[in-house]
Amino acid sequence: MPSLLDKRLVLVTGKGGVGKTTVAAALGLIAARRGKRVVLCEVAEQRRLPGMLERLPYEGLHHESVDPERAKEEWLRYQLKSRTLAGVLGGSGIFQYLTAAAPGLTELVTMGKVWDLAQIEPRTGGPGYDLAIVDAPATGHGLAMFRAPSTYANIARLGPVGRHAERIDSFLRDPVQTGVLTVALPEEMPVNETVEFERALRRELDVTIDAIVVNAVHPSRFNKEAVRRLEGADGGSRVARAAIEAALSEHRRARGEHAQVRRLRRAARAPVVTLPRVFEPELGREHVERLSVELERRL
Repeated sequence: MPSLLDKRLVLVTGKGGVGKTTVAAALGLIAARRGKRVVLCEVAEQRRLPGMLERLPYEGLHHESVDPERAKEEWLRYQLKSRTLAGVLGGSGIFQYLTAAAPGLTELVTMGKVWDLAQIEPRTGGPGYDLAIVDAPATGHGLAMFRAPSTYANIARLGPVGRHAERIDSFLRDPVQTGVLTVALPEEMPVNETVEFERALRRELDVTIDAIVVNAVHPSRFNKEAVRRLEGADGGSRVARAAIEAALSEHRRARGEHAQVRRLRRAARAPVVTLPRVFEPELGREHVERLSVELERRL
């Protein structure tokens, strides 16, 4: 755990709907409790974290939502060294058309903003942070964000775009500076996608995943003897039979989930840890705090 929190940037990704926002928030709480100045960063103008953490009451824990268009303007100001010129060029229809047509540019400037937040002295000004934790897009789009700096560094070998992209790419590939944490559910499709994402990241960018968190795992409530006795009970009343069937159904679900966790551990290179399912319709700050304690203990 210290090695992950001692990095400058941690990217949290996973298949959509697996709880990566929750895991990113829990990781941020761990770092804040350890006295770090942390920024929790969301991309594509998402703003789910502030509500989950109830205005971020922890000292040293901050939030940033990256707007790709604003990130593009900041990138222009940095390249042109002039706010006025950046405003004129950024507001032109031709520039808007060209940037919209350029594949991967939105991902590049978004990753550039994330990279800047992870610097000790951000080039766009503002406070510096000890750690930037990013609630990154789902694995498919997340891989495109990872690729963008490398792609532009290879295409634009000369000039400011290529140099800047190369700096970002080098930072992302540096395991001392950047960590990757992937979140999955204990189900077949999320497990498959996690394994494929790990392989693609290693194959295309030579980047390894630091840890895989399997979220929302049902507990195993019954041992073999208890299951045998439940299966052999006649139940008596309708209510008793319904209760027995519910217990056996819960057991079968937990058994299937734990089998998926074992399958992931066999297929993945990264260490795999689990977080328990929280039986609440909506997670608040107290639930995230509880999960952060579990995550700190298990990683």
